[in-house]
Amino acid sequence: MATTWILVANASQAKLYANTGPNKGLALVKDLKHPESREKASDLVSDRPGQMHSPGNGHRASQPKTDPKTNEARHFAQELARELNHGRSSGQVGRFILVAPPAFMGLINEKLDGPTAGLVSNRFEKDYTKSSEKELAGHLESCIFL
Repeated sequence: MATTWILVANASQAKLYANTGPNKGLALVKDLKHPESREKASDLVSDRPGQMHSPGNGHRASQPKTDPKTNEARHFAQELARELNHGRSSGQVGRFILVAPPAFMGLINEKLDGPTAGLVSNRFEKDYTKSSEKELAGHLESCIFL
């Protein structure tokens, strides 16, 4: 039976578990943190918006197109997608289950490569990052045999 990786994540933390078959339970593979996602948006930008000169006498401030917190969440989603893509390409994993809040799930889905996305069998749009392994196993019992 192929190994299943279960990614349980939100924008600031993630746990990657492995399940190798019936009655094998969950084994923690990696615990990842992204504290930048927890910082205030004002702490994530270096200084005030830049100045853009436009024709005429006035100046106007240029705001970033993406807010800093969303940008940090995208960086973390990219890091997680790289982990999953590597697991697939190195033959360590045959199936994935993703668990993340809806907005962050969308960011992860954006970053997965096609072959890895094709191995995602289940998606749960919930934040179970604070759940114990036993609670998580209960939430996932419909799609894996622990």
